[in-house]
Amino acid sequence: MTIHYHGTPITPAAQLARMAGEHFCVSFYRPDNADVCEAIGQSVLWDNGAFSVWRQGAEIDERALYAWLEPRLYHPHRAVILDRIGGNIDDQRAMLRRWPFPRDLSWPVWHLDKPLDYLSELADAYGAVCLGSTDDFGEIGSVTWERRMDQAFDHLARRGRLPWLHGLRMLGQVKSWPLASADSTNVAQNFGRDTGCAYCKARLLDRVNHGRPMPKPITADLFMEAAE
Repeated sequence: MTIHYHGTPITPAAQLARMAGEHFCVSFYRPDNADVCEAIGQSVLWDNGAFSVWRQGAEIDERALYAWLEPRLYHPHRAVILDRIGGNIDDQRAMLRRWPFPRDLSWPVWHLDKPLDYLSELADAYGAVCLGSTDDFGEIGSVTWERRMDQAFDHLARRGRLPWLHGLRMLGQVKSWPLASADSTNVAQNFGRDTGCAYCKARLLDRVNHGRPMPKPITADLFMEAAE
């Protein structure tokens, strides 16, 4: 079963209150519902907001982010480690070293444009890894994006049991990919025109899961089977 993190802000307040017991994703970029989600949520994934700020050509204030997280990051909550979207591997490693919080509460990001060896490095060092899109793989669900996801899952499957993988903005992909967790703002953006009920919309999404957490067939193995 996949953990479904529902992105915020969700308004009006009465709609959010009805979602008590759900898992939430709250961004440092839009922390409007932070206190309420911490109080009523089963758990909260604290997102660093880097993607939203990156689209504006800016960067997150690291010290301000750390101060915001300090009182909020404890079990069962998790936080997405700050990274530099579009930066090189050395940039990412430097930001990981600066991250001041425990590893068991912290999830690093592997962007799809980064080498697969770096994905292995993160999977070996942390209990979970977030998968994030970039300019080269910005359209989630496109042929190019799916091909890169295939490569990532194939790479990890060759190593053995899949690690905990979280899909950033990939809640709509959980039926196709064995993600342990994923988030999206689908409820926040669409419940008004879909059902008029945020809780009802969330429950519909929560029912969608991949099933058994097994990787997709490895491409090379398929060719070998066809040749036999």
